Order: sequence, then structure tokens, then C-alpha cells
Amino acid sequence: MSQPSTENYDAIIVGSGPGGASVARELARRGLRVLVLEQGSAAPLQGTLSQMAGIAAVPGKGAFIHRDASLLVSGVAAGGTSTINFATAAPPPLAMFAAHDIDLAPMLASLRAELPMGPLPDDLIGPMAKRIGQGAEARKLGWRKLDKLIRPQICRTGCWRCVYGCPFGAKWTARDFLDEAIQLGATLIDQAKAERVIVENGRATGVCYRRDGEMRQALGANVVLAGGGIGSPRLLHRSGLHAESSAFFSDPVIAVMGVVDDIDGGAEVPMAAGMYLHEEGIALADMTLPKPMYQAFAAQVGRFDRLMSHAQTLTLMVKIRDDIGGAIGPRWVDKTLTAGDRAKLATGVGMAREILRAAGARKIFKSWHFAAHPGGSLRIGDAVDSNLQTTTRNLFVCDASVIPESWGLPPTLTLLCLGTRLGTDLSA
Repeated sequence: MSQPSTENYDAIIVGSGPGGASVARELARRGLRVLVLEQGSAAPLQGTLSQMAGIAAVPGKGAFIHRDASLLVSGVAAGGTSTINFATAAPPPLAMFAAHDIDLAPMLASLRAELPMGPLPDDLIGPMAKRIGQGAEARKLGWRKLDKLIRPQICRTGCWRCVYGCPFGAKWTARDFLDEAIQLGATLIDQAKAERVIVENGRATGVCYRRDGEMRQALGANVVLAGGGIGSPRLLHRSGLHAESSAFFSDPVIAVMGVVDDIDGGAEVPMAAGMYLHEEGIALADMTLPKPMYQAFAAQVGRFDRLMSHAQTLTLMVKIRDDIGGAIGPRWVDKTLTAGDRAKLATGVGMAREILRAAGARKIFKSWHFAAHPGGSLRIGDAVDSNLQTTTRNLFVCDASVIPESWGLPPTLTLLCLGTRLGTDLSA
């Protein structure tokens, strides 16, 4: 192993998604010495399928053991999954965190005032989203515009690159906070895979990481793991600080699709509008995807007859709040749907079919399900305390793994609130 860095940081942050980037920014704002280790690349986003495939889960990289849970999305790049998400800003579940003596309301108010957050203007809502909205209204459902982390003045009408990684800067990502932290003096090392947390006398003192085939060390007063709902428990296990496997939630998603004859679309911002049934734990939204992704969904379920119908196909997302279970292991992820999960998906798919029929769609079919937001694997009140500290002193976790209960909505804004709170606390 190479010699440790001569610089001793105030904080080493492993991962640069919303949680890690917001911690880094808060600490850098206060003049602390911050090192961010990112396993993925910090190369500029190009908005291409090839780059996105290298960032997101692909078979053999993020696949589940069971066909029952076909694919797990987990971004590995500077900015984490925020680089390839749909930019939806669901407000955090304040009551869930208040039950653990965590008040996120002040952070939420501050972030709302700062971030480019709000519903899309009408001129940025595509024809497919509008048609789906009309179908939902015909069914008298509570369909509404969703808050998006998008700069409308830059966003391009008819663009399709949200999920590929916006190259224009229209979509807010955690890279915005990461860049600010770097401008304030933080250090970023990308393509650096953290292998082990260094612990001395019951206290975290640094991180061993691999870069360019060489093992290196970084030392710091605090270590913050922000590698995501899968990455953080695995790193704790490799460090001898956590059990071999962790139960988790995954927010399963099914795409329900149907053809209309009078639309020529397929290039628009996904999840412009939707609805969430809180008690039932079911979310629905429009989800127009790029052509190759649509074709992959169709081929996945054998609908080869629909491969060339992308421009006429309305797509609805059905996402559920699933039961915590399964296991994240050292090299595998295993989670099947429970009977309750299946019932929720069936209800959501039925609603989606009704909306599509009301919108005039025919030849309706659905995809297998994939997982959108793995988390809950190091839950507050279990693996970490209300300060996000593990049982090892000066070792913290700030990503979707700490969410204390399954939730079923995009966690980006929640993680920004948690990261802002943790960064403030660590710099006090």
C-alpha cells in the first residue's frame, strides 16, 4: 500500500450524490478541508446512451438474482444517480424523520428558496404528458404537475436527454453542489473506489481506496459514507463494521404502455405530472423515455411488434412503496416482491390501463418491474443514530440507505436536506 496523504482532512466523503455533495458544500462553505472520493467519473455529461449505460445499472453490474426484480438503477458518476434521474423533487417525509427527532423543515425551506424547483411551464410539457393528463382527468383522478429540478429558461422543448444526463445544464444535479464545494476549496478524486474505512481505537480516521490499480490512504477527522443504498452497507461490511447483508427497499417500477394514432412524439421531459396515493403507497406519472429505452422495455416482454411504435406510444410509470426485505450482499442483491407488493403493483397497473384507455390508447402492455431507489439498508434508529453517526465514532452515513422506512418517492430532495443538516452539524 502507498503511504497515506500528507494532508489530514477535516472530512472525507465517499460518494458525490445528493447526500455527499450537500455535506461537502456545507463543510467547504465554512472553510473546512474536504476530500470527496467518487467511484465513477467526473467527465462532463454528454447526453448519450453509451455514457448513461456506463453510469447506470446494466446486467452483471446491478442486476438482481431473480427475474422477479429485473434491474436496479444506481448511478455511478460524479453527482450519483441525480445525473440520470427524472429530476423530480418530491418533498421529504417530514413526519417520518420527526419521529427520530430530525427536523428537516428549515433545510427544506432554504433549499426551496435556492434551487431551480417548481412545476414545468406549459410550453415544456410534451404532447404525450398532456394526453396522459387528459386521460387521468377523464377518470377524475388527482393528477397534477410535479415539482422538477429543472431550469426552464435553459430546457429545450422536444429534448429527450433528462435520463441520459443533460449536457445543457438545464437539469439540476448534485454536480452543482459538488462544483461549488470544489470552488470553495474541496478536493475531488474521481475513479476512486473506497475499499475500507480505517478505524483506530473505535474511531474512524480515514479511508483506504483504489485508484489506477494502486491502493492509497486518505486520513481525516470525520468520514461520511454517501455511496448509496447499496454502496454504503457494502463498504461497512468490507470494513468489518456491519453484517454481511442488509435488508432494503427498492421502490419497484412498472412501465405501462399503449399506442395512440394521432401523436408523433417521444421527446419530452418525463414525469411532468402525476399523482401519489399515500395510504396505498402507489405513485403514477407520465414517463416518456428515449427510443432505445422504450424498445428495451418492449423487447423485454416479447412485444417485438411494438418496437417501431415509440413515437405513438404513451407510457405511464407505476411505482410502489415496497416492503423492506431481501438482502444486499458483498457482491449480490436479492429481493423478490412480497404478496403486498404484488397487490400494490396490480392496483397501480389497473389504474394506468384505465388512464391510457381514457386517453385513447390501445394495444396496452406492461414491462417487467425494475427498481428505482434502493435504500433503507442502514436505517436511522437501527444502523445510525439521529445524527447519522454509526456505532463507530466520527463515521457517518448520508444517502438513501439511512431513510428509516420505505417511502416510494424520489429521495433527491430528502437527501439534500439530510446532507445540509449533517454538514452544518459537523462544522459546528
